[in-house]
Amino acid sequence: MSAPASPPAARNSADLVCAACNVPLEMGKVEATYLGQRFPVELPRCPSCGFVYVSEELALGKMLKVEQALEDK
Repeated sequence: MSAPASPPAARNSADLVCAACNVPLEMGKVEATYLGQRFPVELPRCPSCGFVYVSEELALGKMLKVEQALEDK
């Protein structure tokens, strides 16, 4: 039996390309909104169409914790 595969390395924005525009994503300031609260964050985004990439790690980690904290209020 082999050891389980290690998780893929975290991607940096230079590795990500917009599927719609075929343009490399760039780090940029965006505004996340949840339950009427606004949060300025820096995430990979397409400079052409504005698509924002949210990694699974971020969505299921820090963002989930913030959502839960806001819902508990």
